[in-house]
Amino acid sequence: MEDLIQKLIEALGEDPSRPGLKGTPRRVREAYEFMTSGYDQNVDKIVNNALMPVDTEGMVIVKDIEVYSLCEHHLLPFFGKVHVGYIPKKHVIGLSKIPRIVDMYARRLQVQERMGQQICDALEKILKPKGIGVVIECSHLCMMMRGVQKQHSTAVTSCVKGLFKEDPKTREEFMTLIHR
Repeated sequence: MEDLIQKLIEALGEDPSRPGLKGTPRRVREAYEFMTSGYDQNVDKIVNNALMPVDTEGMVIVKDIEVYSLCEHHLLPFFGKVHVGYIPKKHVIGLSKIPRIVDMYARRLQVQERMGQQICDALEKILKPKGIGVVIECSHLCMMMRGVQKQHSTAVTSCVKGLFKEDPKTREEFMTLIHR
């Protein structure tokens, strides 16, 4: 990868041996390895049996989870917040596991729409809840730095299942709580 980055620097008209660029191919390789480390993770290892039986029907929400990912179309970052809510059927998951699952999917080449679906599907499979919702709000550098160059635009996507999809009051409660 470092050879490719060096060739990219040269193709951009720069000298990869000048003082400010020395070491850049290594730093870029390390950055991309971290930003795509989600490919080396799996949900089962992250969850690690951190399911606890409960007898509750109250909504569980983890909101404002910071997310950073790379757009698969331009390899530019997009970033924002993920909100996850579910209504337990038999189990709850350790709260820290939800952001870890978000990070696993975010640290891949992504599109926001698919990432939300993946998070929702993974948590639904693990928890088998009565309902689940995932809302993602992100700013995309591919829209800010190039293309339409809209600095203050935000993309909002959602994936809802079960009661969150079937019952408008449940969905409304979730949306109200995440935007407080």
